[in-house]
Amino acid sequence: MSSRGGALLVVGDVVTDIVARHRTPPVPGTDTAAAIRTVPGGAGANVACWAASWGCRDVRLLGRVGADSATWQEEALTRAGVRSRLIVDSEAPTGTVICLVDGGVGGGAERTFLTDSGASLRLSGADWSSAPDLLDGVGWLHLSGYLFFAEPSREAAEAALAAARARGVPVSVDPASAGFLAELGAERFLAATEGVDVLLPSEGEARLLAGAPGAGPGAGAGREAGLGITDAAAGLSRRYPVVVVKQGAAGALVARGGEVRAKIPALPATARDSTGAGDAFTGAFLAARLDGAGLYEASAEGCRAGARAVELVGGRPG
Repeated sequence: MSSRGGALLVVGDVVTDIVARHRTPPVPGTDTAAAIRTVPGGAGANVACWAASWGCRDVRLLGRVGADSATWQEEALTRAGVRSRLIVDSEAPTGTVICLVDGGVGGGAERTFLTDSGASLRLSGADWSSAPDLLDGVGWLHLSGYLFFAEPSREAAEAALAAARARGVPVSVDPASAGFLAELGAERFLAATEGVDVLLPSEGEARLLAGAPGAGPGAGAGREAGLGITDAAAGLSRRYPVVVVKQGAAGALVARGGEVRAKIPALPATARDSTGAGDAFTGAFLAARLDGAGLYEASAEGCRAGARAVELVGGRPG
């Protein structure tokens, strides 16, 4: 199996996660006991760290942080094996996400995010163009979907996508947030990501995007209209060459050319915190693809990383 070779460049968000694992439902107006940790996070940064931990030898990251935690964030990325280029914002602090994780019996370690994007979505087209060497030696570009949810960072993502396409570098995107995606509008996201080679949505994100006009069979319909995930994945693969739908405990679907070509089972895991599980899948998938793995094998590696991630607290490898 030949290797694609080259470095992985991730352009995306770098944030601080405050993870609060509560065993009983929060009660308004009083205290709820929780185990609270502050850890480095961000979908883009998490993907980069998981790719490095999965054997990708040259992982690079472009992001924007505030001066309040720039050194801490850079040191954490360096320890994880990621070469980072962090733009320090003089006006906005590093983004912060409060992750409320249901750690009770039957809670499934499901998480709810309260997000202050801070400096992360202030990454701009100028930040990209100021470093013309970013794609030198790069074999794959990955864009965090969060970039598409604000005007400055959307310009950076679109500039990076155009530059990669001009060089023939494959590009992947993880839509990142069903809530922000619904707010932006699926049609705008689809237009902004035209030319992307691999889309890596969650099941909810896939349904939202497949329900947009022009997205394929089932257009105009989503979960409310009963659009099945298989149909959603198949429809999106008429727009993107490869679609890999991450389904958590249900595994993953791989679609190409308007058909679901493979269903990959999940691995058993004892969930503690689902934060970053999708990022783990993406990082391992990309590391495997750069090492020459096929789509099924790479997706299986993604499932393996996702199972490992839910057993950890926080969104990065241990």
